[in-house]
Amino acid sequence: MNATLSTLLSDTSKSVRDPLWNDITLSESLYALYRHPILQQLGRIKQLGPTFHLYPGAVHTRLNHSLGVYHVGHKLLEHLLKQTGQLPVSEQGIASFLVALLVHDLGHFPYAHSLKDVITVSHEALGAAAILSDASLAEAIERCGADPHTVALIIDEQRASSCAEIALYRSILSGPLDPDKLDYLNRDAFFCGVPYGRQDVLYIISKLQIASGKLALREEAIASLEHLLFAKYLMYRNVYWHQRTRGATAMIKKATVAALADGTFTEDELFGLDDEQFHHLAVAKQVASLPLFEAVHSNQIYRCVAATAYTAATTPSPFVRHQREEELAAEHQLPPYSIIIDIPESVSFEADMPILTEGGSLVSGSEVEHLFSGPVNAELAARLRKVRIFSSHPLSDQAIAEALSW
Repeated sequence: MNATLSTLLSDTSKSVRDPLWNDITLSESLYALYRHPILQQLGRIKQLGPTFHLYPGAVHTRLNHSLGVYHVGHKLLEHLLKQTGQLPVSEQGIASFLVALLVHDLGHFPYAHSLKDVITVSHEALGAAAILSDASLAEAIERCGADPHTVALIIDEQRASSCAEIALYRSILSGPLDPDKLDYLNRDAFFCGVPYGRQDVLYIISKLQIASGKLALREEAIASLEHLLFAKYLMYRNVYWHQRTRGATAMIKKATVAALADGTFTEDELFGLDDEQFHHLAVAKQVASLPLFEAVHSNQIYRCVAATAYTAATTPSPFVRHQREEELAAEHQLPPYSIIIDIPESVSFEADMPILTEGGSLVSGSEVEHLFSGPVNAELAARLRKVRIFSSHPLSDQAIAEALSW
């Protein structure tokens, strides 16, 4: 690692105290970026949305997480640069990557992932657009020695790029053992008070290296990948897809879909909001589905009246489900918005990470014998993915059967 890059990585004049990683150090310019109003808004978006109704400690925010991703990513990059001097990196590229770690969630929606399949634009695309359209944010990024366009390319993989350096940063930021997962699994477990998500981050970092331009894991540490995938399964089972979390998420999703369907909301109005601004928007517009927003706000979550494995090849959109839900409510003489059909997105435990074998060959994770492969992955995913029916009223067996037919 040359002196210029060493200086870039060792500028740690500012420090932020974090309950998970202790002191997170930043340069003066990165600290100024961290304090930018657009980034500070992430401090008003809970990392796990309404999950705090189930685990009261889960009030940590996207800003906490962003600092954690920066910290883990910085440690990982420093390790890789010390390991080899042959990486396709530049001083501006490294500065841009450090910024990308800090701002990767800049465009995130309120209420965690409640709006993920409702809004047609990804939060990564919204974040990249904000970086390129907000002059004060772009200036703050440039003061870090970074290039806003490069940062946008790193965080939004849908933007076309043939640059090897960009590809390297993307492979580090997004993958089975990336800084994002290494922070959020640990952080979410810590704040929920559960043991499932804890990872040995320093050991994992020590076993990562670049091979053929991509981040790879040495075969001797394959158990770390298994541990992470098993932790992911347990966190989905007990936290992310717990039926109370799913119920609250489904209520917010339905309330938003209803307001978009009747024209009270427009999609553009939902961009750039934090949790409270989102709730205030619903109140200000007096959307017809406001009772759903208010119920979640006050922890009055609908009861799960039925659940079964979801095995269909395709998933009806939230808008199609909303229409069917309202038809069922009318057919069974129930109030509007009283039935919700919740179908989670598909989830996978495939290990597609490149593995560097003891013989020096680079193979895909699926080619190495380990626990999470083939039938095991499919079985775990199937056990997690359930269609659930939530309702504010008792439902007849016929109504439940009709709802579950989806």
